[in-house]
Amino acid sequence: MSRWSELKELIIKNFGANGFADRWLTYVLQFVLFAVLFYLMFKVLKSNKAGKFIGVVVFFVVLSGVMLAFTKDIDSGILLIIIALVATLIFTMFNTEIKRTLLDAGVKKSKAEPVTVTGVELIMDEIVRAVQNMSKNDIGALIVLSNDNLPEGIIESGTIINAQITSQMVEAVFYPKAPLHDGALVIEGNRLYAAGCFLPLAQDERLPKEMGSRHRAALGVTMVASVTAIVVSEETGIISIVKNGVIKKKYADATDIKEALSDYYWSDLTAEADV
Repeated sequence: MSRWSELKELIIKNFGANGFADRWLTYVLQFVLFAVLFYLMFKVLKSNKAGKFIGVVVFFVVLSGVMLAFTKDIDSGILLIIIALVATLIFTMFNTEIKRTLLDAGVKKSKAEPVTVTGVELIMDEIVRAVQNMSKNDIGALIVLSNDNLPEGIIESGTIINAQITSQMVEAVFYPKAPLHDGALVIEGNRLYAAGCFLPLAQDERLPKEMGSRHRAALGVTMVASVTAIVVSEETGIISIVKNGVIKKKYADATDIKEALSDYYWSDLTAEADV
């Protein structure tokens, strides 16, 4: 019997009227499980620009299909086990990204107010000026650049101020005797949205013990949401930029801050150009 004849018989056996009737529930469950895992894997990997790993997953899917089609004795349960193992591997490697993706998916996003090119430049100048002034005066600060994608509990822990972005307002929030200075300031688009917000602290044992609560909070919030955090150390005045659960830049200067702000306004938000 030729290989093609064997393949034909295998397909009839598994997917013919009798075979399908006996295994329809198994097929449906496998299809649903595979579709969910496939979607989640691609969403996480694509959002984190893990292109090479996407290629590995595609290769595995094609290989599994070939194995199922051309092997008579393979147990479909083995494929489920392999899929589960691959999913476990991806979860281990991208656990922070998966957590952030799932939490972002549960946040209802509102349409951001359009910001013009001129408006963005003015806003960035104001934020840079405020951060540098606080750095020079060793005033601690934690600013979160959000795209309306923070968990609701974080916003509710603070006070909605919905104020215009100016260097004076930013510095006023973090003035040591101000009631909201200990929490985070959340910026959404062209507004100072909320202040005094409490953020989840990173609990990684590998972090230096001398790392302060502001830096741990910045790491924590960027692990659970796709946001950027700007931190000013109260002890040293050092400026740090945090994203994706890691400190992207320590000892940041005006250029670094403006670059982070540019990424936020031109990549994370939909900005309208001046006509």
